[in-house]
Amino acid sequence: MLETIKKYYDITGKDPSSIGPLKLAYLGDCVYELIIRTTLMDTGERSVKKMNKLDHDLVNATAQATIAKRMEPFFTEEERAVFKRGRNAKSNSASKHSDIQAYRIATGLESVFGYWYLSGQMDRAVELLHSVID
Repeated sequence: MLETIKKYYDITGKDPSSIGPLKLAYLGDCVYELIIRTTLMDTGERSVKKMNKLDHDLVNATAQATIAKRMEPFFTEEERAVFKRGRNAKSNSASKHSDIQAYRIATGLESVFGYWYLSGQMDRAVELLHSVID
């Protein structure tokens, strides 16, 4: 998928670590949700309503903060640096349903997912996420 996107958009040759953390988080939010939704589609017969509820249980700042805390010990130094940049970035928005600390940790996690996507490390993203949500 990334190769197809690179064909149409000018993201080739850009070092993901040089992209701002909030932009990485913006992209990473979609990547994270896509992995979650794909996982839900692959884990048995469920109604769309049930999958949507499970999706909402895993795709929110509080849940992402919990998942980030489980994943962080397995981050490489570079991934940890991306996570910290995202977590510490000053954002003009905040979550309506979680505290600011959870929101910032979730932003850090989303930054890492954006980094993985742009650096072609989707296997790492899926494997590490699955290892902590099973």
